[in-house]
Amino acid sequence: MKKIILTLFSLIAIQALTFGQQEVKSNDGKTVLLYGDGTWLYSDSIPLYNIKATNITKLELPKTNSKDKIITHTGYSLLYNETHEQANWVAYELTKEETNKLFERTDKFISDPKVKTGTASENDYEGSGYDRGHLAPASDMGWSANTMAESFYYSNMSPQTPSFNRGIWKNLEELVRTWAIENNTVYVVTGPVLTNGLQTIGQNKVTIPNYYYKVILDYTEPNIKGIGFILPNTGSKEQLQYYAVSIDSVEKMTGIDFFPLLQDDQEDLIEKTLCIKCWSWKNIKTAIEKNENKAAESVQCNGVTKAGEKCKNKTLNISGYCYQHETQINSDNPKGNTEEIKNHSNEPTKSSSTSVQCSGTTKSGSRCKRMTTSSNGRCYQH
Repeated sequence: MKKIILTLFSLIAIQALTFGQQEVKSNDGKTVLLYGDGTWLYSDSIPLYNIKATNITKLELPKTNSKDKIITHTGYSLLYNETHEQANWVAYELTKEETNKLFERTDKFISDPKVKTGTASENDYEGSGYDRGHLAPASDMGWSANTMAESFYYSNMSPQTPSFNRGIWKNLEELVRTWAIENNTVYVVTGPVLTNGLQTIGQNKVTIPNYYYKVILDYTEPNIKGIGFILPNTGSKEQLQYYAVSIDSVEKMTGIDFFPLLQDDQEDLIEKTLCIKCWSWKNIKTAIEKNENKAAESVQCNGVTKAGEKCKNKTLNISGYCYQHETQINSDNPKGNTEEIKNHSNEPTKSSSTSVQCSGTTKSGSRCKRMTTSSNGRCYQH
C-alpha cells in the first residue's frame, strides 16, 4: 500500500524536501503528508473524540530505565545527559492558570544543584556565538519566583543559534502557551536531538545539537490529541505547521518513548495521528500576558527592605511587590533570608509616578520592552 501511494507523488516534490513535511495530493484527492525519509500519513486525520481521559499522575514523564535518575524541580522534571552536558529531555504540565506570568525573568543563569556531576557554565557559552537556549521556557515558569529561578539552571540550557532561539523556537513556545489556555492543560516534553560526533563548545564540551524536538499532549476531553515538532537549529521563515510531525516520528528520531503511562490503545492512536486542523496556529499573546498580571496603575511596593522599612519602589505587578521583593509574597516572614537583588548603582531606586518603557538596549540591539517607574527611565537590568 505504501509503495503504491508513493508512486503517485512527484519525484520533484520528494527531492525538494529538506526536513519538514510537505503536503501532496494523491490521485483520489486526499491530502497526504510526505516526509524526507519516505514515510507518509494522511493529513488531518479524524479528531480523537472517542478517547476517554483517565486520571494519570506525572503523565508528562517519558519512559526511563531503572538506572536513569530523573531530576525533579518545582515546575519541570529532566533527565540529564552527562556526556552532552545538557538534558535529554525536560517535561512538565502547563495549565491555563500557570500561563499567568506573575514574575519577570531573573536572567540569573546558575548551575543546577541537583546535578551532582556538575553542569555547563557561563564560561562554556561566553564568546561561543550560541544562546543559552531554554528547554523549559522561562515564560512557562513565571507563575512563581521559585519556578522562574529554576528555569535558569544550566541543566535547562542547550546551545542554540540566536536566529533559532529568538525566532521560530520562541514562536513555538508562545504557541504552546496559547494551546495551554485554549485546552486548559497541556503536557510538554522538549529536548535536543543528541547523537555522537556533534560539535561542542567550552571546556565542558557542551554538545551543539543539529535539531530540537517538542511534543505536546492535550489530554482534556473531548478533543484529546497530540502533536510533535522537529526543528533544525537554525533560523527559519517557514510556518510552524511545516515542522509538525506525529509523536511517533519524534520517537523514531530520538529513541524516547513519550507518554508511556497512557493506555496502550490510546497511546498508539494519539501518537500515530497528526491532525493539523485540530490545533489553532495563531499565537494570541494572551490578555493574561499583556494585561492581567499588570495593575491599572503603579503602586508602592508592599515589600520590606533589609532595614525593616517599606520599599519605596513603584510596581505594576498585580501582586503588589516589585521585582526585588517578589519572594516576600505570601511569606510569613517579610524580611526573609533571601538576598535582595541590588541595582547596578547600589543606590536606592528612585521612582516616578508613571511607568514608561525602558530606554535601555538589549544585547541583540533592540530596545528593552520592560516597563519601569525609575526616574532615570531604565529598568533594573539597564
